[in-house]
Parts: sequence; C-alpha cells; structure tokens
Amino acid sequence: MVEKAELVSKVLVLEDSQEAAARIKAFCDANNLVGVKAQAENVMGVLKSNVDLGAIFLSEDYGGGTADGGISLAREIHEVRPELPIFLRREVADDLDSLSESDRPLFSQGYSIGNIDRLGPVINETIFSLVYPNALVRGITEITKAALESQFKDVDVGSEAPYIVRDRIIYGELFTLIPLESNWCRGYMMLQTEEQPLVKFVESEKTHISTEFVNFRDINHVLGEVTNLVWGSFKNRFISYEPLEGRSSQVPIMVNHLHRYISFGSEDPQLCFKYTLSDKSGNGPNLVLYQRFVFNLSWSPDKFKENEALVEDLFDSGELELF
Repeated sequence: MVEKAELVSKVLVLEDSQEAAARIKAFCDANNLVGVKAQAENVMGVLKSNVDLGAIFLSEDYGGGTADGGISLAREIHEVRPELPIFLRREVADDLDSLSESDRPLFSQGYSIGNIDRLGPVINETIFSLVYPNALVRGITEITKAALESQFKDVDVGSEAPYIVRDRIIYGELFTLIPLESNWCRGYMMLQTEEQPLVKFVESEKTHISTEFVNFRDINHVLGEVTNLVWGSFKNRFISYEPLEGRSSQVPIMVNHLHRYISFGSEDPQLCFKYTLSDKSGNGPNLVLYQRFVFNLSWSPDKFKENEALVEDLFDSGELELF
C-alpha cells in the first residue's frame, strides 16, 4: 500500500460575509486547504500574477452586494484562469440549477454555508485526485536541494512545503521542461524562474560560470544543468531499469507566452515545489525557483518504489556495514 503524502493547496476566498468566511476557514483547515484573500479591486490583478492556486471560493453577492456580483466576476475569472474550479456560495439555493445555461459551466459546485461539508468529495476529486507517495515527495525535495547546492556557491537553499496546483501559469522568463518515463509514471518535470535574479547570481560569482560579460546563454546553461542533475537523480532513485510496459500516446503541449500559460492536455492537478536561494552574506536579491511535476500521460503510484538495490549492493559488496 502506498503511503500518501499530506499535501496542501492554496485557494482564493472571495467572501464579504465574516460569518461565512469563518465557516469557510474551518472547512479549509479540515481539508488541507490554505485560504488566501484579496481586496475586491485587486482580484483580477492577483489572478494575473504568479500566485499558484488550486481553486476559488466565491459568493454570488461578492463585491457590492448585488445578487449577480459574484456571477459577473466569475465570467471575468474564467477568461484569465479557466482551469481553476470555482465553488459558488449561494444564499437561497445550494446548487447551480437556477443559473443560466451559459453561466452554469463556470462553476464546479454550488453550496450554501450550512452544507459546505458537501464540498469535501468535490475537493478530493478536483484538487487532491492523485495520490503522491510520501517517499516521492520527500525525495524530490532532497535531490533538488542537493542539485541546487552543487551548482550555487555560498547560498542557503530553502524550500517550502510541497503543494498541489490546478492552474497552468508560467513563472518568470526562464523555463525548462524534461520528460519522465517509467512503468509507474509518464509526464514532465518543469523548472521556472526569473532571469534577472539568476543574472545577479552569475555576476556575483555564485555559480561555476566565470565570464566577464553574462549573456542569456550562460543563464540557460545554469538552469539546464540543474534540470539535468535533478532528472538524473530522479531516475536513479525512483525509476528502475525494467523494460517499459508498452508505450503511451502523446498529446500536444500548448504554450501561450502572452498569457504565461502552458497546457499538457490534461485536467490533472500538478505537484509543485518552491525553492528560495539566498546569498549567505545577505546581499542581493533572492532567487526563487518553482518546480512542477505533471504526470499527464500515465500515473500508477501503486507501482512506485524507491530503488533500494543501490544500498543493498553496497552491503553485499562489503563497502557498507551496519554500525
């Protein structure tokens, strides 16, 4: 049996009622959700930013008290973040039946504050639908931090708790993508970051690149090398060298640079990690990297296991002994 990792997901709560907000917060706490809020005038700006989200909780009278204020806002939200599920809190009805046929598809579920617990199964279906083994989640953080520490000098590498996202936004200007393929998963790993902080790290001799004039190829090399190191460690630790069972079909990857959007042709959520590199001297800006895993082609966590053969071989050869 696969031990499932306890992951969280950020959700945007758009709610004017303090009483309802308190009940929603309690629901979030009980369902591994981290609620964040924004002022009504800032909602669209937040949604167009780099905030990773799993869903949106929206009241139908949000932002002015009119009965269709939230409905109108949902139309705008759907234009910029159509992949995010929206849960609509209603005052009278607790479903979506009374909405127009054109507005109904905007929402994943309607509810009233008295029966918010009915959202539990929907949350599991839309956000936490994939089981991520604990060993995988923990191991990804370990091998990625090791790769970053090997490629950057005199920096502290911090990481936040892994989480689940439903959105498809791209962070920063630099982006690497590498395929992962085994008998238990097929998909991609991504690393994303901003260019200027990475330029500063190279200029400050925090990497192994030695050059008087830093250009974009140098920056690409740094991120590419980190990607290769993580990919290699991932394969060594999590992918056995057994023959693959069949071949999976491919789907087009769609990238829209104008809207900072990437789609892998799947509605599945993505496993996300955030790393922050800071100069030990306290000078200069931090470098933030986002790492995402999307297993859009195949996902069978019941077949997952760490490669323990490496340690066992060391015991068998006598290179390693019990203390």
